[in-house]
Amino acid sequence: MRTSQLTHVFAGCAACLSFIVVLFADFLPTYAGSYADQRFILVGLVGFVSVSATAYIAARGLPSKKVVFVQLPAVLFVLAFPVLSIPFREQAYAFVEPGLYSFYFAAMVVGGLVLALQGATRGYLEVVIAIAAAACFLYGAMSVNVYLFALLDGYADLSDLIPWGFVNIRYWSHVATWLLPILPLAVLVGPLGKFRLWCTIVATGAGLWWWIILLSTSRGSILGVGIGVLLVTLLLGRQSWPWLRQFIIYFLIGVAIWFVLSVLVPSLFLGETELRSVSSTSSGRMLLFKEAWQMSLQSFPLGMGPQSWLTHDLLTLAYSESSKFGHPHNMYLMWAAEYGWLLILLLLLLALQLTVQFWRRRTTLLAEGNVEGIIMLAGVTASVIAAVIHAGASAVFIAPGSMLVGLFVLAGFWALIFSPLFNVKQRNGSNLALPRKLAFATSSAAFVLILWLLWTAQVNTYYLDMKADEFYYHERLNERTLPRFWFHGNFPRPDTQ
Repeated sequence: MRTSQLTHVFAGCAACLSFIVVLFADFLPTYAGSYADQRFILVGLVGFVSVSATAYIAARGLPSKKVVFVQLPAVLFVLAFPVLSIPFREQAYAFVEPGLYSFYFAAMVVGGLVLALQGATRGYLEVVIAIAAAACFLYGAMSVNVYLFALLDGYADLSDLIPWGFVNIRYWSHVATWLLPILPLAVLVGPLGKFRLWCTIVATGAGLWWWIILLSTSRGSILGVGIGVLLVTLLLGRQSWPWLRQFIIYFLIGVAIWFVLSVLVPSLFLGETELRSVSSTSSGRMLLFKEAWQMSLQSFPLGMGPQSWLTHDLLTLAYSESSKFGHPHNMYLMWAAEYGWLLILLLLLLALQLTVQFWRRRTTLLAEGNVEGIIMLAGVTASVIAAVIHAGASAVFIAPGSMLVGLFVLAGFWALIFSPLFNVKQRNGSNLALPRKLAFATSSAAFVLILWLLWTAQVNTYYLDMKADEFYYHERLNERTLPRFWFHGNFPRPDTQ
C-alpha cells in the first residue's frame, strides 16, 4: 500500500472517531465527560500527527530554502506560544494551553505539508468531506427524532432541545461554521457525486443543519459563513459558481425545512409558534472585549500570561459587576491579553503569507482552467474564513469539538495552497544518503515526541487538579462552570481553603 493510501486510511479513521465523539457523545460511554474526552482525543491526535509527519518530512532530507522561507511565518507563530509563556514558567500549568496551540497549529502545518508532498490532498479532502457529510445527515436525522418527541410532548420551545448533544449551543455552532461551506464539495468533487442517493443524503443533511442554524439563530455562524462565501465568490469569480449554486440550494432547502418544522407544523398542532429573532446586541460580549483590551495593554507588547484571564485582578468596573466567563469570546483579544500583541503581529504576518499563497494558487488554477480545483479551493477557503471570522466573537479555538473538526479543514487548506511548492524531485526526496535520512528523521521525531510527552504529562496533571477542585468550586463557592481548557476551567485552590 502506498504511503498516500495509508494517509487516506488514517485520515478516514481519525475523522470517523472525531465526528463520533463530537456529534454523538450522548450515545458513548465517557471517561471524563464529553468535553474532557474530546480534549484528550485532540491532544492525542495533534501529537500523533506532529510526530509522524515530522518523521516523514525529515526522512526526505532537508527541505529547500524556498520551502523553509515560505513556512517561516507559520514556524514563528507556532513557537511564539511557548516562548512568550517563558516569563510565567513558575506559574502552575504555565505551558498547558500554549502547548495546545503550538502542537495544534504545528499539526496543521506538518500535516498539510505531508499531504502536499504525497500528492494526496484531493483524496484526503474527498474522504474527510464524505465522512463529514454522512455525519451531518445522521445528526440531522436524529434532530428530527428529537423534534418529533417534542411535538408529541406538546413542547413548542424547540430551540431549548435542538441542537442536542452539546453542553452549550455555541459549541455546535462552531462545528457548523467549519462544515457548512464544505458540504457542497461532497457532491461536486469525487466519485460519490454520481449517485443520486448520496446527493439526496448530503442535501438532506445540509438542509437540516441550516434549519438548526435558523432555529437557534446562531449569529456567529451566519455572519462567518456569509462573509466567507461572499469573499471566496468575489475572489474566485465565475469558476466558483457551481459550488456557490450548490451552497445556495442547500441553504434554501434549510429555509424550507425551517418553515415547515418550526413555523407551519407547530402552529397547526400546538397552536403557537416561537420565532427567535436575531439579536442586534453584543450579548454582553462588549464588556468582555473591553476587559481583554485593558489586559493587553498592561505589559504591552507582552501579555499577562497563559490563562491569566481566569486569575488576573479585574481591570474594568463593568466586567467586575457582570457575569464571569472562562474566556472573552474573542480569540484575538484573548491571545493579545495573555500572550501579547507580539503574537498578534506574528498572526497577521501569517495571514498575509497565506493570502499571498492563496492568490498564487488561485491564479494558477484559473490559468489552467482547473474548475474542480477552483471548486475545492472555494469550499475549503470559505470554511477557514468563516471560522476565522467566527473566532472574533466566540471560542472557536478553545472548544475541543471545534478544534478537532477544524484541524481536518486547516490541514487540507494548507495542503491546497502549498502544493505547488513541491515539484516531482522534491516529492521523491533529497539526495541525502539513506542512513543520514534515517538518523535525521529519527532524531527529529524523537525530539517532538519528547516535547509532546512532557506536555501531555502536564495536561493530565492539570485535569486531575481540575477534577479535585471542581467539588470545592461548586459546593463551597456555589459558582457556575466556566469552560476553558477543561469544562471546569478555573485553577485549583490551596488545600487550606
